Amino acid sequence: MSLGTILLIVLILALVGAIPVWPHSRKWGYAPSGGLGLVVTILVVLVLLGRL
Repeated sequence: MSLGTILLIVLILALVGAIPVWPHSRKWGYAPSGGLGLVVTILVVLVLLGRL
């Protein structure tokens, strides 16, 4: 496995972990999962283009 694949897997797991499911984190909105989603999207594009 390349470093890019491992990094992508770790960020996807972080994205799933950032989904607000606890009562105290519901008021956070889309900020945690939206930010991580943006990072995952950029990494997917870079991996598909062969730059990572």
